[in-house]
Amino acid sequence: MHCGTLCKPNMAAACARSLVKVGCTTLESSVLPRSGTGALLLGNAGSRVSRRAYFGTGGRTGARSGTLWSLRGGRNGALSCAFLLGGGVGLYHTVKFYWDQERHLAQEQAQAAPAGAPLACLTLYQYQTCPFCSKVRAFLDYHGLAYRVVEVNPVMRQEIKWSTYRKVPILTVDEHLQLNDSSVIISSLKTFLVSKGSNMSDILRCYPELKYVNDSGKQVTEYSNKYWLMLSEDDTATVYPDKGTQKEEMKWRQWADDWLVHLISPNVYRSTGEALASFDYIVREGKFGALEGVFAKYVGAAAMFIIAKRLKSRHNLQDDVRQDLYKAVNDWVAAVGKKRKFMGGEQPNLADLAVFGVLRVMEGLEAFDDMMANTKVKPWYRRMEAATRNHDGRS
Repeated sequence: MHCGTLCKPNMAAACARSLVKVGCTTLESSVLPRSGTGALLLGNAGSRVSRRAYFGTGGRTGARSGTLWSLRGGRNGALSCAFLLGGGVGLYHTVKFYWDQERHLAQEQAQAAPAGAPLACLTLYQYQTCPFCSKVRAFLDYHGLAYRVVEVNPVMRQEIKWSTYRKVPILTVDEHLQLNDSSVIISSLKTFLVSKGSNMSDILRCYPELKYVNDSGKQVTEYSNKYWLMLSEDDTATVYPDKGTQKEEMKWRQWADDWLVHLISPNVYRSTGEALASFDYIVREGKFGALEGVFAKYVGAAAMFIIAKRLKSRHNLQDDVRQDLYKAVNDWVAAVGKKRKFMGGEQPNLADLAVFGVLRVMEGLEAFDDMMANTKVKPWYRRMEAATRNHDGRS
């Protein structure tokens, strides 16, 4: 769901109300004579957007003849009728637009989940350019689940101030059940979709939260079993009909989180030019104020250029970090093999969606173009694009 869809009815209704208000006031001005020049201010100065219309009397001070008043009243009467007619038509189209949108959304939700299923209202709190958030979007899009996106300001994070868990992605179900961590979100949703009649709250209990202090003295939150699907034996046999496919999927999902993700920053911030281009993309796609955007682009780019160098050292990457990216992507393509469209066979599995979600955050950047040109990933990647765009996992 796009915010533009939500904004259009409100904007149209506001314009229609303004037209009606102008028409009523103009009609009133044609009936009540006034002397002297002056101006009429319409609109509520305390509203979010002030709407002002100024009308001069168009005459000199002093007495006016009855004929002049009659002419003036006729002009204003016609003007008021025009405004009232325009406002009425606008209100009609606003209501029609609104109900069309509501009906369209209801149809999408009905197709996305069975009737009565508690997945009818999903809200994803995210950063658009975060690879972990992109993984969740890939899953939701592939399965055709209707969801609302709330872009979080990465500086203030006011959008998630209600949550004690301060990272993204966060997914809320029916506005009261909170799912944290991208892999937990994906595993629990997949479990729910496969296990008919299951309860999401019960599923989440299978992924307990563990908090500990790491070697750096930082408190870390982890989740147990996050790459497992909590399925019955029969459901497991349906989802993983071939021996070894379940372990293969879990292995590569973890690989995407533990290795592939860590290749993104060193590659997109490899040089000062790439760092600036990356932050220009982040600011453009993210939620920043005007001043925050300028600060993020230049100061953030400089900081991440330095951090990327540290990450290269921490993860023992080569001097040319592109080579590590190329090798990782080609390792993935080799694991998929030549006989399968996806690691999941004819359709993507959770590993396919995870790897695709991580890689696509580089789209539009130099690192992505280099990857597509210098590895064998392009055919698989284009198939994944089509599968998520067409919601091939809806059934």
